[in-house]
Amino acid sequence: MNEWNIQTRASACESCAQPFTDKQPLHTLLFDEPPELRRMDICEACWQNQYSQGARDRKGFISHWQTIYEAPVPLVDPIHKDTAETLLRKLIEQNDPRDAPAGYILAVMLERKRILKVKEQIQREGKRIFVYEQPKTGDIFTITDPNLRLDQLEQVQRDVAQLLEHGLNPPAADTPAGAPEPIPAPENETASAN
Repeated sequence: MNEWNIQTRASACESCAQPFTDKQPLHTLLFDEPPELRRMDICEACWQNQYSQGARDRKGFISHWQTIYEAPVPLVDPIHKDTAETLLRKLIEQNDPRDAPAGYILAVMLERKRILKVKEQIQREGKRIFVYEQPKTGDIFTITDPNLRLDQLEQVQRDVAQLLEHGLNPPAADTPAGAPEPIPAPENETASAN
């Protein structure tokens, strides 16, 4: 299973293929279909006609919730400083296991700020996995708990602060002529999620 996964809210009902309209109620079902979790967004009519009776009895059913579809708003300024949410999305996109501790801390920060909501907590292969939803976009984030030890927290906090201050891939600082190139620091194994 991937350490992390984002599943965006569908723009149309998966059952009848009718596009959702802004502020339309919809139902989200979550199924465990190894190796990943599968999200299914359906309209109220399909919920009533096909899923309201027996959805919980379907193979792999994990969770169900009702939400309101919010039509996406175009970004006004694509050049902006990374926020905790955009950083989390970038870390998930890169899918580097070394970023799992920072991603986990960012998800917890976003949960505390009520930007992400925990929809489910499951155990798989001895690991705790949190299923978060971003209510405004309907995106689902699956984040594996890296089981951080106390002696790892300080380094992870520094990593997260660095990410928030400089972004994921900060531009290289100009090196003055004649100055030696900085020597890359060895990778810190204590920040590993494994």
